[in-house]
Amino acid sequence: MSIRYKEEFLGIQKVSKVVALTLKQMRDYARSGMTTKQLDDYGARLLSSYGARSAPYLTYGFPGCTCISVNKEFCHGIPSARKILKEGDLINIDVSAELNGYWADNGGSFVLGYDRNQYQPLVNASKEILKEAIGDIRHGIRISQIGGLIEAEAARRGYSVVRNLGGHGVGRSLHEQPDELLNYEDISDKRRFTRNLVVAIETFISTDSDYAIETDDGWTLIGNEGGFMAQHEHTIIITDNEPVILTEMNEI
Repeated sequence: MSIRYKEEFLGIQKVSKVVALTLKQMRDYARSGMTTKQLDDYGARLLSSYGARSAPYLTYGFPGCTCISVNKEFCHGIPSARKILKEGDLINIDVSAELNGYWADNGGSFVLGYDRNQYQPLVNASKEILKEAIGDIRHGIRISQIGGLIEAEAARRGYSVVRNLGGHGVGRSLHEQPDELLNYEDISDKRRFTRNLVVAIETFISTDSDYAIETDDGWTLIGNEGGFMAQHEHTIIITDNEPVILTEMNEI
């Protein structure tokens, strides 16, 4: 989506605030001993209270309101009454929604309670790299150049990027062009960011794997070489200077 009118800006701003607050409140609500289904139900109640609808359910028939992935699950984890959260778990929550015809997306990984498994450095790397990447995005910058920055910063910290996951355009649907805003530089990709474009920028930073593969449930993704992954995501608007971060209220 490219913003043309004030009402479009207000519409995307409103839904972005909703998904950002929902993500933050779900993160704050998560507790050891809770099931991921209980956490998802809480997220569903929040979205409903704002008048919003779950984007993955609307778009793909996803069996949940939000995606909640735990430990070696990279992303797209299905909320389950059998999956119980534990102290020290690495959790990823991805919240996307539709409100009044506008769509926004955000997500984040965090450690539940005490970091007994030493996941926090990975989480910090993902957050810091996302901040650096967003800070470099401008009108006219090659999309692939930002992917190269993400890959280089991950390598500098001793991590890999997941090469088959990336950000995407968003606004009038969950996934729009430009799609495949990947976390590495593809020199054949000549596309550039353009003024007023709305995109979801994501980092996918991994300890061991460079590709995500689907499990038998048909949704959840794990690493091709195992290990763990941290993801962080903001919906932003491209400008001539630093982007407008529409989901900043998630406090990533």
